[in-house]
Formats: sequence, C-alpha cells, structure tokens
Amino acid sequence: MQTENKFIEFKKQRELGEILSDSFVFIRNEFKPFFGTILKIVGPYILAMLISMGFYMYTVGDIINLGNIGNASISTYSPFIMLLAVAAMMFSSIAAYVLAQGTVLHYIKSYIEHNGKTDYDEIRSGVYGSFWSLIGLGILVGLSVIVGIFFCIIPGIYLAVPLSISFAILVFLKKDAMESYQYSFTLIKENWWITFATLFVIYIIVAIASYAFSLPSIIYMWIKMGVFSGEMDAENMNVFNDPIYLFLNILSSLVQFLMNIIFLVATSLIFFNLNEKKNFTGTFERIENLGKSSEE
Repeated sequence: MQTENKFIEFKKQRELGEILSDSFVFIRNEFKPFFGTILKIVGPYILAMLISMGFYMYTVGDIINLGNIGNASISTYSPFIMLLAVAAMMFSSIAAYVLAQGTVLHYIKSYIEHNGKTDYDEIRSGVYGSFWSLIGLGILVGLSVIVGIFFCIIPGIYLAVPLSISFAILVFLKKDAMESYQYSFTLIKENWWITFATLFVIYIIVAIASYAFSLPSIIYMWIKMGVFSGEMDAENMNVFNDPIYLFLNILSSLVQFLMNIIFLVATSLIFFNLNEKKNFTGTFERIENLGKSSEE
C-alpha cells in the first residue's frame, strides 16, 4: 500500500500535545489503508460481535418484558439460550478487540519498517501469529487491574497506566506476554504521572465522542418509554425487543469500537516516547542512517 502523505516518525520523544495531534494526523493520513486493513482482518469478527450483541439484547428483552409476567406461554426465554447469547457475545468481543489491537500495532510496525508503506500479508501474519500472546497478556492485565480496583480503586488505576503499553511492548519489542508485563513497569518508571495525564486526556476525548454517537439510541429509548411525554407505559419500558432501538444500539457499539482505535494509536506513540527517553532507539537509528548516507 502506498501513501503520499508525509511520513510520521514514531521513534521520537513527544510532549502530551504532540501525542494527541500526531495520533489524529496518522489516522487522517492513513485513513483508507489503515481502516481497510482493519476491516479485512477484523471485519468478520466485528460482524459476529455485533450480531451476538443484538442476540444478547433481544434475549435480555425476554427476561425483563413486563408484559409477559405471569404468561409463560408467550415467553421465549430459555436459560440455555441466555447462556448461549452471553457466551457468543463474550467470545466474539474478545476476538474482535484482540485482533483489532493486534492489527493496529502490526500496521504501525509495518508502517515504521517500510518508511510509510505497509505490507498487508506481513500485517495479517503478524496479527494471527501474536493472537494467543495478546490473549494471554490481556488476561494478565485484566486480572491485575480488577484485583487492583478491588483494593480501593487507586491500585487498579496505578497498574492500568503502565500495563496499557504492555501490548505495544509485546509487538514492537517482540517480547512474550510475561516479559511485556514486567517491562512495562521498567519503561514507565519516573514517567507515570505524565503517562497518566496523557491517557486520561485521550480517554476523555474518546469517551465524549463515543457518548455523542450513543445519544440517538438513548433519546429513542426515552421517547419509547414516554419520558418526554410524561406518560410512562409499563409495556413500553422494555425497548430491547424494538428493532429500531437494537439497530441504533448496535450502530453505536460499532462506532465506539472504531473510536477505540484512536486510543490504540495514542498508546503506541506513548510507548515510543517512553522507549526513546530510556533507550534512544530512534536516535541511534537516525545517527546510523546518517552515517550510511554520508558513506554513499
């Protein structure tokens, strides 16, 4: 894939504002090939996630359908169907998010290695090759943050900051899951607060944008329930079986999923910023390239 846009140097130190601006510049410059690659690799899993999400919501609607209380003959609820819906949504969501994270990281890796160009086959191979390592690391990170939050929330926040870059460490430094987990604390040492501030700002931006896209489904739900008219109807309290609400909610979930891509690009830039401060990898590479150019 060719790109005519200006090459963005990832391996350099950046301030908070530069991380934010370069994240959006990279996505804007690489929009078509970037999201095209994501859709080719992750698209089927995103579709499975959205279908299973709709199936789950429809099943939940059967449980809370107030109109069916006391009338089991018209209820379609089944414990087996509910378990199937939960399992389908859980596994499809995990697959979609892990593959999306892997695709973003391997796309950036290919972009860096080929000076602004990317190789789809290389990206796809890298994504599937690191799938189980990313799953394992995700379990480690998830359990650590959950346990940390259980102990007064603050430990969970403290752990979440360094562990957010552990996935980038796994892909860019080619470490295994445990090494990536451990090295994230080494890399972020003395830079925890600025990393926290950067992640917090990015999270707020993504959260606000995601909320804006979820408003149509929320407004429709309020209208359906009679919130604006003041005429609350028990039979309309359940909107989960409403096709329009399901469509709006699934569309909102898709947008939120894609908005998460911004966060993934930003964490990659944060990783390179921290790695450059500690190891000067990009600086040494540029000096080496200058030496080669002068020899030629």
